[in-house]
Amino acid sequence: MGLRLIIANKNYSSWSLRPWLAMKVAGIAFDETLISLDAPDFKSRLAALGGVAGKVPVLLDGDTCVWESLAILEYLAEKFPRSALWPDDPAARAHARAIASEIHAGFEPLRRQLPMNIRRPVRRRVLEPDAVADVARIDAIWSECRSRFGVRGDFLFGAFGAADAMYAPVVWRFQTYAVEVSDAARAYMHAIMALPASREWREDARRETWILPDDEIDWPQVPRE
Repeated sequence: MGLRLIIANKNYSSWSLRPWLAMKVAGIAFDETLISLDAPDFKSRLAALGGVAGKVPVLLDGDTCVWESLAILEYLAEKFPRSALWPDDPAARAHARAIASEIHAGFEPLRRQLPMNIRRPVRRRVLEPDAVADVARIDAIWSECRSRFGVRGDFLFGAFGAADAMYAPVVWRFQTYAVEVSDAARAYMHAIMALPASREWREDARRETWILPDDEIDWPQVPRE
């Protein structure tokens, strides 16, 4: 039995994007099951598949069930060491894990004010000061990683890895809402969005017909590209 990844709407579910993108880029084969977040039987369907926490993403590997995006990435890194999801260098690896944990646990104002909505036309949104501070911190993280560790590639630590997967939803948020960032951060965003797997996710998101009002900041209007 192979790996199965349970995810939610590709247009809205930032957490689902992370392991999906990492597995695609790393060439790790998996079957995909998508359950819309607004499905009335969402939790019961998820539970029937093994999602004991009632949230996505969930990775199933035989009798092993892993939830939470960062925990899934750690599991994949151990199971597929050749995927190099974490840097080989101990200092770089520690830094990658620290910034991955930071995005996993923080930046709530940014999440609240800029919900992931890939198919929304690119339009700027004025941010409150707490979200502006989040943007500045993320820009600093990206710029520092690119300067210190990314000289051998286009991503945070050179080659694409788990830290990039963790920040990929932020890239789409910044893109959708035309967030102003430094040149270094903008170049990094372009690298993420140019990945074939990113383009696949984007096209799938654009084809979805589900609408979640809580993630549509223009509601009741639902502008689309």
